Amino acid sequence: MRIVLPGGTGQVGRILDRVLTGRGHEVVVLTRRPERDTDIRWDGVTLGPWAEAVDGSDVVINLAGRSVSCRYTRENLQSMMDSRVHSARVVGEAVAAARQPPRVWLQMSTATLYAHRFDAANDEATGLVGGTEPGVPDYWAYSVEIARNWEREQEQAATPHTRKVALRAAMVMSPDRGGVFDYLLWLARLGLGGPVAGGAQFVSWIHDRDFVRAVEFLIDRDDLAGPVNLAAPGPLPQREFMRGLRRACGVPAGLPARKWMAELGAYVLRSDTELLLKSRRVVPGRLRDAGFSFDHPEWSGAAAELVGRVRRERSRR
Repeated sequence: MRIVLPGGTGQVGRILDRVLTGRGHEVVVLTRRPERDTDIRWDGVTLGPWAEAVDGSDVVINLAGRSVSCRYTRENLQSMMDSRVHSARVVGEAVAAARQPPRVWLQMSTATLYAHRFDAANDEATGLVGGTEPGVPDYWAYSVEIARNWEREQEQAATPHTRKVALRAAMVMSPDRGGVFDYLLWLARLGLGGPVAGGAQFVSWIHDRDFVRAVEFLIDRDDLAGPVNLAAPGPLPQREFMRGLRRACGVPAGLPARKWMAELGAYVLRSDTELLLKSRRVVPGRLRDAGFSFDHPEWSGAAAELVGRVRRERSRR
């Protein structure tokens, strides 16, 4: 297949590029800063010569959007909104204008769309959309609005010959440097991987290899369209999540952190506490109903496999 990856230079894009290319597919990355001969320059806002890559392709997987690993200032939140909405809109325009449109357009979205909750899990049919929960910071609602607008751009695109799927992805756990797992492993090894603000908030995640397998599954399944949760079926409270990671890397204990300590740490790391404190209890309802089988459904096994890959990679250096 010929697969086009707008915004394919981030962590998730590099994972997909590496695996899909290794399986014999032709992968074209659209990026603001081309690094390879096969990369094509685009700005994520306006139609241009890059749209020729979409015409005649089999699959488009749009991953474009400003990283959420930043301080949630008004300017950064607006940048997150604009980068996602504008890129989804212009990808839709390219697909609509194509003489030979791709048969499927997978659009990255986020599990952050769901409500901050501790009771029932959120699937696509019964999950609660966030934005109105009591007792949470006001700007959390803006993150939900970003996700809603992001998906709306894809939904409203006039692409009758192209199936559309919105990937409501949880955190993708990969041993790659600079990713969320790399950061969490660093904290655990420093002895700082304890419960944050009590640790009752749920963590939803997906192993990188299951993420790629789920993407391939959705490409092949012509009967699946609309929002699909990409999350392992075993979300768990943050205190248990970090306990599993500590066990996998052989660290006996982790210092707990109060909310104010998490806020201070996030400030130093130029990140935001929403990534730590929001309870994301998300399950893959549609994937499971469609018969998808996870290789890494539980965190204990997934964490052990990821730590093992990290150790093997670093032993080669």
